[in-house]
Amino acid sequence: MDVFGFLIQGFGVALQPANLAFCAFGVIVGTLVGALPGIGPTGAIAMLLAATYKLGPTAAMIMLAGIYYGTQYGGTITAVLMGLPGEASSVVTIFDGYALAKQGKAGKALGIAAIGSFIGGTVGVIGLMFLGPALANMALKFGPAEYFTVLLMAFSMVTSFAGKSMVRGFISLCLGVSISLVGLDVITGLPRFTFGHPSLYGGIDFLPIVVGLFGLSEIILNFENPENGTLIKADLRLSKMFPSKSEIKEAAGPMARGTVIGFLSGTLPGVGATLASFLSYGTEKLLSKHPEKFGKGSIAGLAGPETANNALTCGAFVPMLSMGIPAGAVSALLLGALLMFGLHPGPTIFTEQSNVVWGLIASMYIGNVMLVVINMAFVPVLVWVMDKIRPYLSTVVLFLSIFGVYSFRGSSTDILIMTIAGIVGYLMKKMDFPQAPVILGIILGSNIEHNLRMALTISDGSLDIFIKNPLCVGFLIATLFSLILGIVMQLGKGKTLRRDDIEV
Repeated sequence: MDVFGFLIQGFGVALQPANLAFCAFGVIVGTLVGALPGIGPTGAIAMLLAATYKLGPTAAMIMLAGIYYGTQYGGTITAVLMGLPGEASSVVTIFDGYALAKQGKAGKALGIAAIGSFIGGTVGVIGLMFLGPALANMALKFGPAEYFTVLLMAFSMVTSFAGKSMVRGFISLCLGVSISLVGLDVITGLPRFTFGHPSLYGGIDFLPIVVGLFGLSEIILNFENPENGTLIKADLRLSKMFPSKSEIKEAAGPMARGTVIGFLSGTLPGVGATLASFLSYGTEKLLSKHPEKFGKGSIAGLAGPETANNALTCGAFVPMLSMGIPAGAVSALLLGALLMFGLHPGPTIFTEQSNVVWGLIASMYIGNVMLVVINMAFVPVLVWVMDKIRPYLSTVVLFLSIFGVYSFRGSSTDILIMTIAGIVGYLMKKMDFPQAPVILGIILGSNIEHNLRMALTISDGSLDIFIKNPLCVGFLIATLFSLILGIVMQLGKGKTLRRDDIEV
C-alpha cells in the first residue's frame, strides 16, 4: 500500500467518533495549557500519561499529540495579550505580538499567528507523511553498530544544544542513563544499582520520574514565583482577526521560511521549538528591508516564529517514529507512551502498526483545522476560561499528578519516586540544568548499551565495526561536528540566536 492508501486508512481511524473526541479534547487542553504560564506540553503530557493507559494506543497518541501541537497555538494568546510566555517557544512572540496588542491590534496579531500556526502544522504533517516512511526504509538497513552510532549522535546533539552549558547537559544525560541502568542486566541477569532492594530489579518506572521532573517541579516554581500578569483589553471579535491583503503579503514569505526552518529543526535532537523560533526571528530580521521595525510590531517578526514552532512539532515525529529517537523532551514522553503500550518505533512501525501511526498522522490534519477555528472563533471564550482557572491551577495540577501516578500501579513507592524527582527537577531548573537530556537518557540509555554490546559481540570485541562501516563513520562525523559546534557556541565564537542577542 502506498502513502495515500495508508493515509486514507488513517482518516478512517481518526474520523471514528471516539478518536475525534480525543483529538478535540487534546487540542483544547493543549491550547489552555499553552495559554497558562508554568505547565507547558511536557508537564501536561507527563501528568496525563497514566490516564491514557486504558484508552489504547491510537486514542492515547491522538490525544497526547493534540496536546503537544495545541500548546504551540495556545502559548500565543498569553504572549500577545499579557506579554508572558505561556509556553517557552512563545518568548519570541512577545517581541512583536505584544507590541501589536499595545497598538490596539491584538486581534490581528492573534489571527496572523493562528494562520501561520495552521500553515506550519499542515505543511509539517505533509513532510512527516513522506519523510517518515522514507527514513524508516533507510533504517531497515541498520544493525547494532549503526543504531549505536546514530544514538550516540542524538546524545551529542542533545548535550550540545539542549541548554546553555554543555557540561550541565552532559551531567543531565549521565543522570538519565544511570537511571536507565537500574535493574537486572538483560544479558547476564545480574542486578545493577539496586542496592539490595528486590523492588528495583525491574528498574525504575518511567512515569513517576517524568511527572515529578516536569509536573511537580513546575508546581513548586509556580508556588514560589506566581506569574499573574495583566490581560490587555482587546476587541477579539472574529471580524477583527482576519489580516488585510497587504498583511497577508507581508507574512507569506516569513511563513514559508518558518515552515522549512521549523520542520528541519524538529528532526534534529536537542534543537527544540524555542531555538527554532529564534532562528526564524533572526532570519527574518536579517532579510528584512526594515529591521528597525522588529520588536515594535513587525508582521514578519510574528508570522515566521509562529509558523516555525508549529512545523517543528511535526518534524519531531519523524525520527521518533521511524528510528525511535526523540528530538526533545516532549517527543521522548510520546516515545515513552508508545513503549508503555508495547509498541516499538522503528523501521516497520509504519506498516505493522499502520492503524496507530496513520491514524495519528490523519488526526494531526484534523487537529490543525480544529485549532485554527478554536483560536480564531473562540478566543474570547478561551481568554475568559484562562482568567478564571489561573488562581487554582497549581492545586489542580498537584492533585492530578498524585492521582495519576498512584492509579497507574497503586504503588506508594511511585509517589515517593515522583516526589524525589520533583525536588531534583526543581533544583535542576534553579541551577539551569536542562531536563530533556535526562528523559532521553532514561529512554535510550538501555538501548544504546544493548546495541553497543551486540555490535562488540558481533565483531569479537573489535572497534573496527564502527570504522569500516560508511554509515557509522557518517554518524560519528556528525557526532564530532555537533560537539565542536556546541563548544564553539559555548566559547562565544559562534552566533547564537538568544533573546539577549536580538535588539528589540
